[in-house]
Amino acid sequence: MMTNMKRRTFVIGAASFSGVTLFSPTLAQPATKPSTNSVLLVVDVQNCFLPGGTLAVPDGNEIIPVINALGKKFENVIFTQDWHTENHASFASSHPGKNPFETIELSYGTQVLWPDHCIQGSDDARLAEGLNIPHAQLIIRKGYHSEIDSYSTFVAADGETKTGLTGYLKERGLNEVYVCGLATDFCVSWSAIDARRAGLGVSVIEDACRAIDLNGSLKAAWQAMKQEGVQRISSSEIT
Repeated sequence: MMTNMKRRTFVIGAASFSGVTLFSPTLAQPATKPSTNSVLLVVDVQNCFLPGGTLAVPDGNEIIPVINALGKKFENVIFTQDWHTENHASFASSHPGKNPFETIELSYGTQVLWPDHCIQGSDDARLAEGLNIPHAQLIIRKGYHSEIDSYSTFVAADGETKTGLTGYLKERGLNEVYVCGLATDFCVSWSAIDARRAGLGVSVIEDACRAIDLNGSLKAAWQAMKQEGVQRISSSEIT
C-alpha cells in the first residue's frame, strides 16, 4: 500500500508546470451505466488550474465539455475546491528565502512549496465558469487548514485530518465514485486512492482529466492507483 510519504515523492523536485500530458490508450471496457449509488466527483476544476491561472495545468480547459456531458449521466455530482488561507504553509511566500517548487520538511513530511494559489474568496479559487452541472449537490473544500496541505479530497496530507467526504458518501449510500478533474497525478490520484481505502468502488475517467506530469509523476500515479484497485476508464464507456 502506498503511504502518504511515497505519494509525496510525486512532486519532489518539481520545477514548473510546463509538462505536456500524453494519454496512453486503454483497453476497451464494457459500457457502464451509473446507478443511484454512483457519484461523479469533479476535482478542482477551478480558475487557478486553467490556462491563465496561478497553477495552470496544460490544456486543463479541454476537459470542461467532457465533464458537462458526463454530469448529465449522473444523478449525483460533487465538486471540490482547493481553498487555501492567505499565508498557507504550502506557499513559498510563507517561508522567507524559499522559492516555488522547492521542498521543505513540515510536521507531516516533505512539502512542495507552491506559488500562492486558490486563496479563499478569490477569482483564482472560483469553479470554472464553463462548468454547467446545475444539479450538483455538494461543494467540498480542502486545504483550508493553514498548517496542512491537502491534495486528496478525503484526507489532508498529514493522513489524519478528514474533510468529511467519506462520511457524506456513506451516509447517502453512494459507494461507486467516478473521479475526473485536475490534475490526474496529484489531487485526482490522491482522491481516488483514498476513496478506495475508504472501501468505495473507484474509477478515474482518463479523458476527463489532465495531468501535470512532472518527472514521471503521471506514470507513477497510474501505477499507484492500479495497485490500490482504481479502475482506469474513458468517458465513452459511460452511458
